[in-house]
Amino acid sequence: MALQITQACVNCWACAGVCPNGAIAREIPHFLVDDQKCTECLGDYAEAQCAAICPIECAIVDEAGDPLNPPGSLTGIPASPV
Repeated sequence: MALQITQACVNCWACAGVCPNGAIAREIPHFLVDDQKCTECLGDYAEAQCAAICPIECAIVDEAGDPLNPPGSLTGIPASPV
């Protein structure tokens, strides 16, 4: 179990300091999550701390590829239909 940071990441550094396991590292072109260290904050917090602080929608996804901050979740603007 591990979260992933997508290419939507803008390298704001918000997530790096809040990860309780030190699982987030700066790589090119964006931050990456170390699969061996990431616990998705289970047992420590009610929600993943990286996603809780991330200001970018769809930048952090779970194992299924579902965004923890889906379109519209941070802005309140619903995603436009495709």
